[in-house]
Amino acid sequence: MTTDKRFLVTKETAWCPGCGNFGIINAMSEALDGLGLKPHEVLYVSGIGQAGKTPHYIKGNVLNTLHGRTLPTATGAKLANSELTVIAIGGDGDGYAEGGNHFLHALRKNVNITYLVHDNQVFGLTKGQASPRTDQGMVTGTTPSGSTYEAFNPLAVAISLKGSFVARSYAGDREHLVKTLQAAIQHEGFAFIDILQPCVTFNKVNTYQWYRERVYDLNADPDYDPSNQIMAWERSWEWGDKIPIGIFYQKARPTLDQSKSVIQKQPLVKQELVSEHVQEIINQFQA
Repeated sequence: MTTDKRFLVTKETAWCPGCGNFGIINAMSEALDGLGLKPHEVLYVSGIGQAGKTPHYIKGNVLNTLHGRTLPTATGAKLANSELTVIAIGGDGDGYAEGGNHFLHALRKNVNITYLVHDNQVFGLTKGQASPRTDQGMVTGTTPSGSTYEAFNPLAVAISLKGSFVARSYAGDREHLVKTLQAAIQHEGFAFIDILQPCVTFNKVNTYQWYRERVYDLNADPDYDPSNQIMAWERSWEWGDKIPIGIFYQKARPTLDQSKSVIQKQPLVKQELVSEHVQEIINQFQA
């Protein structure tokens, strides 16, 4: 592991002291350094939210987009320049609420990007309202009598759609998170990590201590097979006294860019623009 910290940026952040985002960004820097990547080779795409601010504090190319629209933007960027390592970043609020439909189709298409969801189980930027990941019964600013609904299970959904890399990690376990991030970035296809991330200001239930007492490494079990979809799906529902982290499911599938013959020889961004083709399309609408 290299000790070069070229990805870290030392500056004031908008995050609360103790925020799980600090653990995530430090692990990201270590993971990228360890893979030998350079900042100009990485593109971070994010939406709106505290998680969406992550690219502001780490070196690399940055593209901020609309709330919940991170994945289609990241998909376009990867198709335009397949040589970039594209990392989409969001929170459980924008990722599973506004961006829920994009999540489903990115899984289905197997876009060759890495998707990190900072899962603090609330909308952290807008003062702690309930998110799709809020546990049933949890009291928040918008659920004073407790959340009515059962929490959304992104792992079960991803595994059901045969996501080619489905994992969970924890912001408080740096070693595990670094290892999981590196495996995701090296994976060919849509690599999804739901990262459990305490919100020290608005979520007083899912705290560091709460997670410390519950999380365990799923892949430490010699009998666990991450290529077994049924086994992965069943373990994805384990939540409560014990919470598994690790790679739940991984299986090779053709990626979206492999189906686009126009970009097989050369990234789209490096291809010459043929204006005649553009004019042909415009003429169709003028006829």
